[in-house]
Amino acid sequence: MLASYSRCWAEIDTQAISHNVKEVQKLIGQTKIMGIVKANAYGHGDIECARALVECGIDYFGVSSVDEALRLRQAGICENILILGYTPEEHFHYLHEENIVQSLISYSYAQCLNDYAKEKKVKIRAHCKVDTGMCRTGIIYQDQEKNLDEIVSEYQMSNLQVEGIFSHFPVSDDLSKENKDFTSHQIELFHEVIVALKEKGIDPGIRHIQNSYGILNYGDLGFDYCRPGLLYMGVTSDDSIPIESQPDFIPILSLYANVSLVKWIHPGQSVSYGRHYIASKPVKVATISIGYADGLPRLVSNQNLEVLVNGVRCPLIGNICMDQCMVDVTNVDSVHQGDIVCIIGTQNGERVTVDQISRLAHTINNETLSCITARVPRLEKR
Repeated sequence: MLASYSRCWAEIDTQAISHNVKEVQKLIGQTKIMGIVKANAYGHGDIECARALVECGIDYFGVSSVDEALRLRQAGICENILILGYTPEEHFHYLHEENIVQSLISYSYAQCLNDYAKEKKVKIRAHCKVDTGMCRTGIIYQDQEKNLDEIVSEYQMSNLQVEGIFSHFPVSDDLSKENKDFTSHQIELFHEVIVALKEKGIDPGIRHIQNSYGILNYGDLGFDYCRPGLLYMGVTSDDSIPIESQPDFIPILSLYANVSLVKWIHPGQSVSYGRHYIASKPVKVATISIGYADGLPRLVSNQNLEVLVNGVRCPLIGNICMDQCMVDVTNVDSVHQGDIVCIIGTQNGERVTVDQISRLAHTINNETLSCITARVPRLEKR
């Protein structure tokens, strides 16, 4: 573990990314990996993760916005970058200036992008987004409405270089018969579009549809790329959800904070805002320097969330504050100011997980990790 750096910090084991990538590759055969590094790589550090993925041979990245793409370019990432979301018209120039691929989120959006490119006398690289059931972005191609003509027209636009086609799974994490059937039908619809394009003499380009649970539960579908996010970071969205595969992932993120104060409180004394914790006996309390402004959800207050203090499991008590929280360390023999507390990770052979936080917060690990804020330094494990 790294020495104390700040009031709180995250440690990122980028070397474990290589192991996790190999675990993903076992599931997908010859399918290539598009590393999803949006939202600061789900809070793990986009540039650091992208560099580690490049060392693993990854040649394509997915981001949510043009500013995320530009961060990678400015950091020297030269590989392909696909913007999965919306780029405003005033930022279209970055797409051709920085060789960035734009997803076509609707037919009208593709027309607008093509008009811009025609006016500027440039070609803009793009992927066609097909909506097979997510109903978020893309041209709808579902049983109720199949807009194949619009998909064909996007490929035929004079100033767009449409190099790929993709869709997205909303329930690939759910193994109930209803949702397995829904996902399987999405795959059928996606194949149907690809076949129809080829019959019209159109090369669909690279094909990708699998997100993380699409990889875990549907294996090698024979497409060109898949889009893991959390998987190469060594975690899934929810440890309690059953999956069809048994990968051996290593979580790459650990989260630490310092003890700032240790004191004894007496029976009847309360801890933190709202006085939700009142001591019924003498309690040794450690204040630790992490709070909800760092990404530790206030929602998990007073739910016996355990952290590790010198390798001993200790519950949080009282409401989590913006910058601090309090821990019952009565059972820890020796605790001093400056000691390192493990909120996520391993300490002295004991382990606490992000999933424990997410379950108490009634959310998924994607959100918990993404909400670790920018003021928490990300340090690469040495």
